[in-house]
Amino acid sequence: MTYTVIYEKGPTSWGAYVPDLPGVISVGDSRDEVERLIQEAIWFHLDGLREEGLAIPTPSSFAGAIEVDPAA
Repeated sequence: MTYTVIYEKGPTSWGAYVPDLPGVISVGDSRDEVERLIQEAIWFHLDGLREEGLAIPTPSSFAGAIEVDPAA
């Protein structure tokens, strides 16, 4: 499965969250670190769902980009 991850660069750190897995978030000092940490958070969350006998959510989100002219 492929889950969409949203990455955000803040003033002093990077954040990441997974829209299809509420509560799965991570923060790191660099993009590389936050990518590693969010992957670990996803696996941890899915393992917990399996242990509880709960369904694994099917990915349904996607990210897109819209280009706009700021002068318009």
